[in-house]
Amino acid sequence: MRGGSPIEHRTDSLTAAFNNSVEEQKLTQSYEALCAHYNLQATRNNRGVSHENGAIECAHGSFKRRLDQALKLRGSCDFATLKDYQAFLDTVTDRLNRRCRSRFKDEQLALQTLPGERFMDYSELSLKVTRSSTLEVKRVLYTVPSRLIGENVRVHVYHDRLAFFVGQTLTSILARVYPKAGQERGRCIDYRHIIHSLSAKPQAFRFLQFRDELLPTETYRKLWLHCDQQFESREACKWIVGVLRIAMDHDCEERLGSELLASIDNNKPLPNLKTLQERYLGHKPVPTMPARQQDLQSYDHLLQGHWYHTEVGHA
Repeated sequence: MRGGSPIEHRTDSLTAAFNNSVEEQKLTQSYEALCAHYNLQATRNNRGVSHENGAIECAHGSFKRRLDQALKLRGSCDFATLKDYQAFLDTVTDRLNRRCRSRFKDEQLALQTLPGERFMDYSELSLKVTRSSTLEVKRVLYTVPSRLIGENVRVHVYHDRLAFFVGQTLTSILARVYPKAGQERGRCIDYRHIIHSLSAKPQAFRFLQFRDELLPTETYRKLWLHCDQQFESREACKWIVGVLRIAMDHDCEERLGSELLASIDNNKPLPNLKTLQERYLGHKPVPTMPARQQDLQSYDHLLQGHWYHTEVGHA
């Protein structure tokens, strides 16, 4: 919205937006609620009259072509962060909208006033966190902080994120993940969520269904394969879980992984877990705190009702 809402909102038949009658009913109810909130009159194109979508589809096609040309001129489709990609899209969109900016300003004068509150732009689910500190949202398995194990949480499902609530308290926010093309289900696993609880039972690591996703990078996957060959089965699980906990507690995931992988590349054995713990978890010297002995006479003054320092003489 740009400071107001139109009087009429027009769509096509929306048959591509749902797969069955239940989804159609939910979509219809949500759309009716949206129109009622913004005081929109809902209209639709006539079925079979394809040219009625021309104004929208032509602009959509033009934007896709401009975006494709801009990416070719840039020389790469890779972006460091989602924020960088969004900034790139905004630049392309701004150039495309310059031609119609004056007409849009004229149309803004005819917009209705927006309601005082924003329309709910999320769906809500109520789920219970499993003993594995996971829950499934829209065919994607997510890990959540282990402190939520056993809790009934409300999940606000946005298009780009999930917000988790226990009662009225917001506990965490995760980026939303979608199943990849050709896959019915997906996973979003963060070892930081469960590494503390997994440290109590490190042997469970070997048989985790999402074990490979639990390892954060390809470096740690190589370390797991190598330590599983170098150490005994039980010791290998303890080693990789201990390394992941050190990486989290000391915020040294990349540095620690690179250091350990360099040992493998130099044909050196991996250090045992005790050596790593002594290096990162070694006890720091306790600072010397000067001790001050309380003067016992001060208690006599207290018992006699003298509520001030006798030498200074002020309250």
